[in-house]
Amino acid sequence: MNTLIFPEWPQPKNISTCSTTRLGGVSQPPFDSLNLGDHVEDLPEAVSENRRRLEVLAQLPQQPVWLEQVHGTHVLHLNGEYIENRQADAVYTDKVGQVCAIMTADCLPVLFCSRDGKEVAAAHAGWRGLCDGVLENTVAQFKSPPHEIMVWLGPAIGPEKFEVGAEVKLAFINQSAELVEAFVPHQDKYLANLYLLARKKLEAVGISSIYGGTFCTASEENRFFSYRREGKTGRMASLIWINT
Repeated sequence: MNTLIFPEWPQPKNISTCSTTRLGGVSQPPFDSLNLGDHVEDLPEAVSENRRRLEVLAQLPQQPVWLEQVHGTHVLHLNGEYIENRQADAVYTDKVGQVCAIMTADCLPVLFCSRDGKEVAAAHAGWRGLCDGVLENTVAQFKSPPHEIMVWLGPAIGPEKFEVGAEVKLAFINQSAELVEAFVPHQDKYLANLYLLARKKLEAVGISSIYGGTFCTASEENRFFSYRREGKTGRMASLIWINT
């Protein structure tokens, strides 16, 4: 089984992308083995080694600017300068060599790219951020119009595993009645389809080139970290950058 996932989408030749699995690192259980999160109580030296390995495996031009993700909607701009406050749930750049990265362990990682290869972004979309507009905020950073932007939906909890309460369904359908199709009754709760919710929200702002969305982190224990399944666990990363 491969350590990295390479998105299947028509990315421009100067754009590189990948998403990690839980494989290929040095962390011990329950963070085994390629945990990239430094906020989950893993050993700092293990996380540092895992990030070094990622840099080599993915042939990164430099280490990513790792975000402090808070399930919000703020988008950080990378321009090559030092950034002290990294509290954000999405990251955008139009600069060569700046690596946009977000971490997940059930939430939806979303990669964005303009067709001309001049702009890229990555967003962390749990249900709260998705509902509050993190994807729309990310699209708004682009100079390219929405019809010139393509999107890849990375490994997230699948529609058969993501159980939510009625308040989550209500939060979405209060925005748009058509989002109700992303919720299936399940006992006294609902099964929510993060991928479908993301597609609907992206389509609503004019993006039609949407790829991926076939994974389930909660179902593939040997391949992915899953917060819903394990509680205390590691974090994977999805990354995109512009090459020279």
